[in-house]
Amino acid sequence: MNYKKPKKLKQGDTVAIVSPSWGGPSVFPDIYENGLKVLREWNLKIKEFPTTRMDPDSLRANPRVRAKDINEAFADPEIKAIFASIGGDDSIRILPFLDKNIIVNNPKILMGYSDTSTLHVFLSLQSLVSFYGLTIMAGFSQMESLPESLKSHVHEMLFKPKDGYEYKAYGEYCDGYPNWSNEKNLGKVNPIKKDDGWHWLQGNKKVQGKLFGGCFEILEMMKATDFWPSRDFWKEKIFFLETSESKPTIDNIDTELRNYGMLGVFNEINGLIFGRARDYSQDEKKELEEKIISIAKEFNKPDLPIVANFDVGHTDPQLVLPLGVKVEIDCQNKKIGLKESWLE
Repeated sequence: MNYKKPKKLKQGDTVAIVSPSWGGPSVFPDIYENGLKVLREWNLKIKEFPTTRMDPDSLRANPRVRAKDINEAFADPEIKAIFASIGGDDSIRILPFLDKNIIVNNPKILMGYSDTSTLHVFLSLQSLVSFYGLTIMAGFSQMESLPESLKSHVHEMLFKPKDGYEYKAYGEYCDGYPNWSNEKNLGKVNPIKKDDGWHWLQGNKKVQGKLFGGCFEILEMMKATDFWPSRDFWKEKIFFLETSESKPTIDNIDTELRNYGMLGVFNEINGLIFGRARDYSQDEKKELEEKIISIAKEFNKPDLPIVANFDVGHTDPQLVLPLGVKVEIDCQNKKIGLKESWLE
């Protein structure tokens, strides 16, 4: 499967901000505006749509209007990238109203995580590259409180494509942010913790595949819908999963991973990457990793390369993952990297 890649950003480009799920910018406008500062610092022009700052109740009541904004953002030749303002739990309802022809014929950068997973799956099924990463309110807004390497990494992923890229663990992380209702918490993060890097759970070889994945809980909402990938889609993919602030229990993860097994996913993919579990204690992370290994064995995949505690998703700082781009897991040298350019 050949994926269409969007063009890289350059100074002076116009980017769209959309709210496909929850009306966060209306509830916490200061947090939202603080995130836009980074884009303006990079000399990007901002274009908002009717739903960008819509209040949460009106936004939830109008999935067609949210989808209309997405369609128009892709159709607008002036717009070079689309950023989600925040996640949520309702973007799945906009999928029936997205215009495939408009989106396929106007590939451009789409970035977001969490509930934006639904849009990433939709684009992946149309063979379009998209970017699993920061939202304006969760990630961009806190950038000044996080390592400088985060800002340089995100800038490189958006502006400076190369023929390959080696990911590096940040070595520290935080679980979420202090209460946004307190104006003193603008741009702040919860206490930074030391991290011991990625955990190489099993596998002893080097594998490659197109990258695909998303938020564990949101992908569960998509199963059995018309927007869920067929079994053929999973062939030779490198699959990643990450958990949200709702902190699914290990029993939940056990059940849902076994469901992936019954769907034949483990028989098709070349590797599995599991993000650092949000709000899990060290003991819980260890138990989770033991569960992942046991499920792989139950489905006769004791040698499937599996890496956990990866910097993606609901802990900060996170790495930006371009879905649809070839990635390599090198178990012997403990490296993960992109093996082709991620932008045109």
